[in-house]
Amino acid sequence: MVWGMRWGVAGLGAAMMVLPMLAQQAAGDASGSAGAPVVTLKDAIARAEANEPTFAAAIADSKVAGQDRWIARTGLLPNAVYHNQAIYTQSGGAAGAGNPKFIAGNGVHEYMSQAVVNETAGLAGVADVRRADAAAARAKAELEVARRGLVAAVTGLYFGALAADEKLAIAEQAHTEAAGFAGLTGKREEAREAAHADVVKAQLAEQQRERELREAKLGAEKAHLELGVLLFADPRSAYTLAGAEAASELPLKEAVAAEAARTNPELKSALAGLQVSQADVLGARAAYLPELGLNFTYGIDAPQFAVNGADKLSNLGYSASATLDLPVWDWLATRSRVKQSVIRRDAAKVALTAAQRRVIAQLDETYSEAAAARDELASLDRSVETAAESLRLTKMRYAEGEGTVFEVVDAENSYVDAENARQDGRVRYQVARAELETLEGSL
Repeated sequence: MVWGMRWGVAGLGAAMMVLPMLAQQAAGDASGSAGAPVVTLKDAIARAEANEPTFAAAIADSKVAGQDRWIARTGLLPNAVYHNQAIYTQSGGAAGAGNPKFIAGNGVHEYMSQAVVNETAGLAGVADVRRADAAAARAKAELEVARRGLVAAVTGLYFGALAADEKLAIAEQAHTEAAGFAGLTGKREEAREAAHADVVKAQLAEQQRERELREAKLGAEKAHLELGVLLFADPRSAYTLAGAEAASELPLKEAVAAEAARTNPELKSALAGLQVSQADVLGARAAYLPELGLNFTYGIDAPQFAVNGADKLSNLGYSASATLDLPVWDWLATRSRVKQSVIRRDAAKVALTAAQRRVIAQLDETYSEAAAARDELASLDRSVETAAESLRLTKMRYAEGEGTVFEVVDAENSYVDAENARQDGRVRYQVARAELETLEGSL
């Protein structure tokens, strides 16, 4: 809209009625620029999850923990190897031809080609599996913690960038309005209806609006760059934001509390940490118990690498053994390891109770913040309406010669401040609402 230089009472009224809508119109024009992708909040979160290195590290840790869990489970199962070996031992000479000099040698030539199966049974293997299961659960919970932290960061940047765009539109219209008012004072000075001081004051206000416009452009550019770092390979890539959807009403606090207690990843991580420490205690105490080793070997262990020997007898055979190791004395090292694991377990219990308290406090704080931001946003909407009406009436009075230029400039400042405060209030409410949805697990 072009603001004319001729100001009448009727024209002032019509202009002030459409002024609050100009910022939204300018933002809509910007979002429709050709060639730039339109990014919604969900798109922004998905792009950030693919680009953010800390979140990528959390994904890797979770996958590694899953592999550790598989490795620990395979430790309970028998393992098999195919063993091949050829040994030459110096002969005992002519008197002892065919006998090796080393008593450990079974012959001058010895060939082994055997399938070997080993199994070790003990409480330590069970403890390792429990620990790996708990560690995998903790890594999964930490991944969700990292995801929620990333969502919070993206949400703040996304709504901050939207607010920066809105503030830029407000600054552009305020500058246009100030320029129009400066033209009006010039017209009135020429008509000898206003003093030159009015023109000077209006020009100063216009210059201030011009500086604010430059700052708003800089703020919008910085906001888009900060968000672009998480979204694109080149943060300078052009994009527009889809805008914020109308936020739904706040859910009941009891429903949010139930979902938060069920899905809270920090609580799950602390609980898994306690389970890891309990598995460590079990593993340390396993050193007090005997360990059973089983071995089965089948194949060749003969002076010829052949199925049948020189005497036409089969070289194939098997052997089996069982070993039972009983711990007797280790200079109380096992007792110290048990004490260490118990100390860590007690600390994990404290961490779990602290996490439970944090969940309760975080829920109350977030819900109260969202409720307060919702109520304040309604008040800010009324302030904008009041400031717009005050500016309209003040300019009407000035056009009729009843008001002063200082009153007009003050009304303009009040309107711009009210609009900017409303944008900040919207960001506050949208971020608080998104955090509440994150606690519920729906975002």
